[in-house]
Amino acid sequence: MTAPARSKASPLVIRTTNELQAWSDSCRQQGRTIAMVPTMGALHEGHLSLVDAAAKAADVVVVSIFVNPTQFGPGEDFDAYPRTETADLEKLKGHAVEVVFAPNAAQMYPDGFATSISVGGPSMGLETDFRPHFFSGVATVVAKLLLAARPHFAVFGEKDYQQLLVVRRMTRDLNIGTEIIGCPTLREADGLALSSRNAYLDAPARQKAARLPAVLKHVIVSLEAGAPVETALADGRAALERSGFEVDYLSLCDAATLGAPIPGHQRRLLVAARLGSTRLIDNMPVKAGD
Repeated sequence: MTAPARSKASPLVIRTTNELQAWSDSCRQQGRTIAMVPTMGALHEGHLSLVDAAAKAADVVVVSIFVNPTQFGPGEDFDAYPRTETADLEKLKGHAVEVVFAPNAAQMYPDGFATSISVGGPSMGLETDFRPHFFSGVATVVAKLLLAARPHFAVFGEKDYQQLLVVRRMTRDLNIGTEIIGCPTLREADGLALSSRNAYLDAPARQKAARLPAVLKHVIVSLEAGAPVETALADGRAALERSGFEVDYLSLCDAATLGAPIPGHQRRLLVAARLGSTRLIDNMPVKAGD
């Protein structure tokens, strides 16, 4: 398959890994660098900012759209997760995307598929305490996507901060050869991080959701002013619960490893909390502490 230069108006849609590999091989033979933006679709401005960052990093951009079943557990929202491919393709017009890779589940996990990636390091704790299946599913599908597209770069958002570190660790450990680029979280005017799951929120819940980033900022102010970590975190959890959230975790971690904070190292404050049936995650940087 040749890799013709395409206009911003019309990305090529590829459905099979064989076609994607052929396209990637052609790009590489022409000396063109590739950046990939893996997504599960339901694209919003946060995704599009990753696409634009990818276009700055490489000659050509491929966006994947695949709702990955292996990262959903029993009772989670796999069936309800929004699938909006036609709208997603329309949103990508005007952005420098050459290819959209949109496989089905049978293409990614054919009959007899029996392999998964077990991850440790930054995957331990936080999301794993509540979704033990999640990062194995993420690592497996991301590895498959990177091996099919063979991008020089792959771009992920910092909103899923633990996922970003897990993918970065996985690609290094397996010598996949793709540089992982993390991009800052995009937010609504009231501070809520952009997320496809925000669509689940009705009007009252959406109004309450803005308390999540507001509480994070308040906790960070306390921490950077020298408040004891456990006191600041307990106050934050209490504030979220008063606002109607059920808190899975609110944790201060080392920014590089997600282990316990290390004196003099940058830190990260991470949260997962539920409003009704909608689970929201967020995180923000915290200055190095003593």
